[in-house]
Amino acid sequence: MSKTKVTPEEALAFHMEPTPGKFEIQPTVPMTTQRDLSLAYSPGVAVPCEAIAENPETAYDYTNKGNLVAVISNGTAVLGLGNLGALGSKPVMEGKSVLFKRFADVNSIDIELDTEDPDAFCQAVRLMGPTFGGINLEDIKAPECFIIEQRLKEEMDIPVFHDDQHGTAVICAAGLINALHISGKKIEDVKIVLNGAGAAGIACIELLKSMGARHDNCIVCDTKGVIYQGRTEGMNQWKSAHAVKTELRSLEEAMKGADVFLGVSVKGAVTPAMVETMADNPVIFAMANPDPEITPEEAHEVRMDAIVATGRSDYPNQVNNVLGFPYLFRGALDINARAINDEMKIACAHALAALAREDVPDEVALAYGKSLSFGRDYIIPTPFDPRLIHRIPPAVARAGMDTGAARRPIIDMDAYELSLKSRMDPTASILTGINARARAAQARMIFAEGDDPRVLRAAVMYQRNGFGKSLVVGRQEDVKAKLETAGLGDAVRELEIVNAANTTHLDAYKSHLYDRLQRRGFDRQDIHRLAARDRHVFSALMLAHGHGDGIVTGATRKSAHILDRINHVFDADASSKAAGITALVHKGRIVFIADTLVHEWPDENDLADIAEQGATVARNMGLEPRVAFVSFSTFGYPVSERAEKMHRAPAVLDARGVDFEYEGEMTVDVALNAQAQAAYPFSRLTGPANILVVPARHSASISVKLMQEMGGATVIGPILAGIGGSIQICSAVSTANDILNMAVLAACKVG
Repeated sequence: MSKTKVTPEEALAFHMEPTPGKFEIQPTVPMTTQRDLSLAYSPGVAVPCEAIAENPETAYDYTNKGNLVAVISNGTAVLGLGNLGALGSKPVMEGKSVLFKRFADVNSIDIELDTEDPDAFCQAVRLMGPTFGGINLEDIKAPECFIIEQRLKEEMDIPVFHDDQHGTAVICAAGLINALHISGKKIEDVKIVLNGAGAAGIACIELLKSMGARHDNCIVCDTKGVIYQGRTEGMNQWKSAHAVKTELRSLEEAMKGADVFLGVSVKGAVTPAMVETMADNPVIFAMANPDPEITPEEAHEVRMDAIVATGRSDYPNQVNNVLGFPYLFRGALDINARAINDEMKIACAHALAALAREDVPDEVALAYGKSLSFGRDYIIPTPFDPRLIHRIPPAVARAGMDTGAARRPIIDMDAYELSLKSRMDPTASILTGINARARAAQARMIFAEGDDPRVLRAAVMYQRNGFGKSLVVGRQEDVKAKLETAGLGDAVRELEIVNAANTTHLDAYKSHLYDRLQRRGFDRQDIHRLAARDRHVFSALMLAHGHGDGIVTGATRKSAHILDRINHVFDADASSKAAGITALVHKGRIVFIADTLVHEWPDENDLADIAEQGATVARNMGLEPRVAFVSFSTFGYPVSERAEKMHRAPAVLDARGVDFEYEGEMTVDVALNAQAQAAYPFSRLTGPANILVVPARHSASISVKLMQEMGGATVIGPILAGIGGSIQICSAVSTANDILNMAVLAACKVG
């Protein structure tokens, strides 16, 4: 897996567009009528206020407290960047908040406190307690983080969790359970060496001791060497708790015969010579970021039997906190927990370890670009695993209930697991899967409009994100100048810039085109002009000759014009069964609308073709197709000759014997709404439709644009389906990110 490159310009643009920052607040109740406002605010709001004042527990029923976590920092230890101050830490805390939402549907808000005084910090957080269901402390330097967390845990009646300490410890423990399982060792017998006595290191060793590791078997080292009984230099009470009686003084001495090495220190702290002296089947968790204490390659060079984990995504066994904190808080919030205790953390570690030992679902292997099975290179699940959300929180909740941390125990665990399964937005995993498939495909993507800065940015992102090779159609000098203006001057060396003037294939292209078009009124002069001067024709010819694997275009010209040009090289018109399928992503649902590109006024046979193309696209995106032929009438009423073809189209599919669900004609609400559907028990659809075949291109266009402008839907497409090559046409208002998404779809050959 290649390391994804991110440029400073790209990172700043991502945080600035479309609006500054990474999230916004949305109401969950209607706020349209006077009555709504009276219920949401005065006078209606007085009723829950009085109820909560009388019984504080009901805050979990009448407010968002039970699903709201604060991410709080003072910015004294931001990532690996040091003390950037409260304001400098805000982008990280916003990022943490959106991870809570993305992975476990936990609402979260970031709070940056402008103080380095632990007393002032604790006072501020404690006073905010009534607002939140839990507190996630982040990026606070040691030893203040220990003081702050300990005090807040004692003073507050909601979970307080410093993720830099315990998040790392939980994932580390999960990996260690499996590493010891593979090497046939027991935690109470192994000799453990920890290098790095900061927040994460001390939390790791404390959690492992509470899981059975023996105090005398654990050697902790810091920059001054081994922490032994009687040492005075560079000590504090948290280090002293882990001092042991020993003659060992250096990390090098401590490593001799060690079974486990845990590193939360600095790059290069461990040498191959040290690894050589470790016990059989050594376990090495080199978690320094961004560069580990020793790389897996260096460790395996001297010890083939080593099991190695790091903090990096480009190596196997990534110790990634996102496997822990979202699910720990999900489980804790759902039992209205008073705290996240050791038992809950240990339950989380055991549940993660158990998940890694199970068969890995196809979509995870797809997302990772290789098949995964439990073993030395897979001891920790990946963040892409869709089972995490319904496996880890129940284990955490159970442990919380068993240890008396739950204010409100869950009665029906099976129903709870089911609710977690349906809680997450399925579109996120579908789009993650498509990105992963594109990475595996490594397609050479032709970006036809190399004179547009958005297209160039997308081409650079495509290549730097490890999807494959970007082939940009344009002039070298022009591309270079536009990249420099966009702050991406160094990228010109990475991209392959192609045009008619620098290709050796122009004669072959022209010959191919002449064979296709000579009986359509084109002479050799016309053919030369098309092949050498029209970038869309040139790009299509590249694709037809296998000089690229897909095309993305449409940012600078109207789609009808592009389709006409592509039709010179591929059969991309209505008679060849081509169709445009647009995906609308809105509130966790994907609905495809067809045809948005090719057919002006399709008849029933065309509509059946469009339905088949729609089903192919849906399946390529991992969905089981359910097609509805939509109109303003439902099953023949009101009668109208305009709706007649929508009524006849299902009969065409009957005759073809297709293998997907379809029904019609019907109004959109009957197609999408389960309650409206229930009024028609004879309908062949087993659930809401996900493909809407509309009567004509104008109704398709109106529907899509209306959903985009009024509903705030994300539009992907139109996805061009049913032609001989993978070609995607984006819209003229596309951002660089939209163009990248279309390139990813082209790489997956979704059409």
